[in-house]
Amino acid sequence: MDKIIMNQTLIMLILIFAGIICAKTKIISKETNKDLSRFVLQVVNPVTIFMSYQKDYETRLVKNLITAFLLSVLAFGVIIACAYILVRNKKDRDTEVERFASIYSNCGFMGIPLMNALFGSEGVFYLTAYITVFNLVVWTHGVIMISGEKNFKSVIKVFYSPTIIAIILGLITFFCRIRLPEIPSSALTFIEHINTPMAMIVSGVTISSSDIPNMLKNYRIYYISAVKLLIIPIVLSFVLSPMSVDEKVRMTVMVAGSAPPASMGTLFCLKYGKNSLYASEIFTAGTLLSAVTLPLVVKFTESLTNLFT
Repeated sequence: MDKIIMNQTLIMLILIFAGIICAKTKIISKETNKDLSRFVLQVVNPVTIFMSYQKDYETRLVKNLITAFLLSVLAFGVIIACAYILVRNKKDRDTEVERFASIYSNCGFMGIPLMNALFGSEGVFYLTAYITVFNLVVWTHGVIMISGEKNFKSVIKVFYSPTIIAIILGLITFFCRIRLPEIPSSALTFIEHINTPMAMIVSGVTISSSDIPNMLKNYRIYYISAVKLLIIPIVLSFVLSPMSVDEKVRMTVMVAGSAPPASMGTLFCLKYGKNSLYASEIFTAGTLLSAVTLPLVVKFTESLTNLFT
């Protein structure tokens, strides 16, 4: 499994560099990239998620989906606790930015292509549980942490997002055993197939605006990347490995929680007046380093799980 992850992350890394080249040669501008990002988040990702529910009803799938929800909630509890312990609040330090990057992963952009590579549509099916919990937590705890204001109205917006709507519609079609006719199904499948290249090229264009030489001099970025990509995943692995659950479910939650920092951190920082440049640098470093750390985390989790079985 770790070889599949390594191959997939290398493919994604090549696509990211293609995005960097597109940005440097001005084929894709920052403004165009924002539109492409919205297209991926509001159209392609929801279609991919919806299509993952276009499968025959099985009791096994329902049981595993519920398990994935429960493990996702547990995972976020572990991740948040670790982030607050490992990222201390000190004066003249962007603690909120660092904690946000340590907690919230690019589980949609990175998670969906990885799950497709590992387990196909079934992996994306289980990933929707983590994405749902992610959206609920990021629009409550995440917003409060970055903004410093307790505004629970933002959680209402979650239920109007295309991602959640796609999950709800997907669940309805799955439980009611509704399958799309061949023509619309084929059309949505074409959209689904552009998810990985589009998401990675958008990430590459985003990364291209970072001052990489300056980023390499900031030791805190290495520390936060280590916390997000290695330390927290190892702790999470020790929590999840002893559990008697389907291996696909366990690995889905592990990969989603171990993915690089969410690009949403930069957007939140821009909106609430925090250090968006620093957030972008952490995103860049984390995305690039994840090509090495994700296969290691998967291998470690597999080995640890074997010790408990």
